Amino acid sequence: MILKTLRYELADGIATITFDEQGSPVNTMCLQWQADLTQAAEQVAKDKASLKGVILASAKSTFFAGADLKGVMRSQASDGPRVFAEIEGIKKAFRTIETLGVPVVSCLNGTALGGGWEVALIGHHRIATANPKTQFGLPEVTLGLIPGGGGITKMTRQLGLLAAQPYVLESKLFGPEEAQKLGLVHEIVASDDELRPRALAHIAAAQGQPEAAQHLWDRKDYKMPGGTPSNPKIAGMLSVAPAVLKQKTRGLYPAPEAALAAMVEGAMVDFDTAMRIESRYLAGLMTSQVARNMINTFFFNMNSIKGGQSRPKAAPRYKPQKVGILGAGMMGSGIAYSQASRGIATVLKDVSVEAAEKGKAYSHKLTQKRVDKGRMAADKQAALLSLIQPTASAADLKGCDLIIEAVFENRELKARVTQEAEPMLAEGGFFASNTSTLPISGLATASAKPEKFVGIHFFSPVDKMQLVEIIRGAQTDDETIARAYDYVQALGKLPIVVNDSRGFYTSRTFGTFVMEGAAMLGEGIPAPVIENLAMQVGMPVGPLAVLDETALSLSVHVLDQTREDFAKEGKTHTATPGELLVERMVKELKRPGRAAGGGFYDYPAGQKKVLWPELKTRFEKADVAYNQQDIKDRLLYRQAVETARCLQEGVLTSVHDGNIGSIFGIGFPAWTGGALQFIYGQGVDAFAKRCAELAAKYGAGFVLTAEVIDSLKQHQPVY
Repeated sequence: MILKTLRYELADGIATITFDEQGSPVNTMCLQWQADLTQAAEQVAKDKASLKGVILASAKSTFFAGADLKGVMRSQASDGPRVFAEIEGIKKAFRTIETLGVPVVSCLNGTALGGGWEVALIGHHRIATANPKTQFGLPEVTLGLIPGGGGITKMTRQLGLLAAQPYVLESKLFGPEEAQKLGLVHEIVASDDELRPRALAHIAAAQGQPEAAQHLWDRKDYKMPGGTPSNPKIAGMLSVAPAVLKQKTRGLYPAPEAALAAMVEGAMVDFDTAMRIESRYLAGLMTSQVARNMINTFFFNMNSIKGGQSRPKAAPRYKPQKVGILGAGMMGSGIAYSQASRGIATVLKDVSVEAAEKGKAYSHKLTQKRVDKGRMAADKQAALLSLIQPTASAADLKGCDLIIEAVFENRELKARVTQEAEPMLAEGGFFASNTSTLPISGLATASAKPEKFVGIHFFSPVDKMQLVEIIRGAQTDDETIARAYDYVQALGKLPIVVNDSRGFYTSRTFGTFVMEGAAMLGEGIPAPVIENLAMQVGMPVGPLAVLDETALSLSVHVLDQTREDFAKEGKTHTATPGELLVERMVKELKRPGRAAGGGFYDYPAGQKKVLWPELKTRFEKADVAYNQQDIKDRLLYRQAVETARCLQEGVLTSVHDGNIGSIFGIGFPAWTGGALQFIYGQGVDAFAKRCAELAAKYGAGFVLTAEVIDSLKQHQPVY
């Protein structure tokens, strides 16, 4: 039998199905594989009389990668019946193999995720090679899908309704050891060479034992662990589960809700009906826009970032051994911790040793929490802290491969610390600014080597935020960009590369979100309406709350700096309504933000924050007519428009940087797939039409020029 994605061999009563998709580094559930698997299942059924057992194996370095996601990207809403039939066809082949009445062994030589784990679950007996890098599990929900190849039904029947939830609803992954504890893997071997001999030994020992050729759930005496939904304890938990889930998803993510429904409904019926229920839910999701949005960004775009698509290719791989940080404030201390936790020697400099020591104490505080919970050994903590050298002397920076300034957003101060520290760099070293708004090309004028000067913009809090924005100045060379990219990846973070401009990509776009919120307040729209509708569309917090956290005074400082810069160029900066309102809050009403005691919110000690009562009397207008959908759209579309402008201007050079940057840097809702996928998901023309409506009502912030529309169409990805 000649097949393109797998091999079927029969020898000495053992049928071996080896997955080996030609021309691909991994095995996927492509259409060809579906056809090949059906043929293999039919053949194994024909050979049943002569079979002692079946072995499932892989010729790749991993066992099986899962679904063909490009195929999902091409699907449309009308494809539901076809997709359902395909899912059911795969399951029929699975079921044929696992109900032959002979033991089936899965030999797991590496990672098996999603559909790959479902392939592994065909085996009644599963053997895995010991490898700390191997991962098993069902990550579908993170891509807007659910496990539909039996993953939900089988994991629920194996573990029980409650115990299976983290692995199904939260996509918790696990390695071979945890899998063995859960009863999902039965043996662990030291090397791949031992997999087949152990599989053959198991099949030989299982002869004459009918239960060895059956799954738990196919046995007559099977009972679901923990009980079915009719069990009072389970029923009590399930009565609140949808509400808890809704609180997390805000109704914007259909996949977790579908997964929970498939788990519960499936637990109330027989196995085959449960499998069909699962298929129906998956078919609905696979043809939905939310799934396409999330697959596009969290799989394809994320792989582009991790694969270094925006990294200059010619430069060799690089990891700095010693990095200096100027400024031991919140940013500098966070960067120091991120470096030390990855084994990078760090010199943390501030104006005094006391200030630098205070910055180092942040790393002690973070690690002590882990030590107290037993998640970190005291000697590991000591080793991490020993990598951070606090100092007030620039001489201690000597020999650093990279120095990052993380001082206050003041051009003169940044120039001064640059000129003081730059001579301390090791030969071939480079210098970076952690500025969030000031153009890199301007800051680089203080550098003796502007080609070795780059922006590396971290987000606060550094220990939690994954994104880092790398900004190319007018003279920054490719080697420096590549080294900055490698440095960010060495920290375990996600680098995006953008070109220079005021605010770059993330700060510029994020500014539109918060200022649109402030503008609405100035129009008389009640503050609670603005804040709640921002949350309803999926933003992590409302724009007024964000302004408080980042400090209204900082926004005013940036505004003053912008006016000053424009004046030097003989121009006048026209402040937006939002900027003017924030300026009034700080300069007239003395409400500079949370750190200074209060801004749009009050912060009573030991209590939850509350909106400042005077917002109602000073800004709210009883006669203002507002449209809730318009408010939601203004908050999302304004950011998407700015992102599209960044793409057209060349600040952004790729769609994947825009999508990943918007989600991980500024909290753009994940269900959209990011600011550019938000546009592509609805279609450029439909987006442009809605923007024209918003521009007519709410001003130039929503105007899309013909050039921007053309740029969007030119960059649109094709699958």
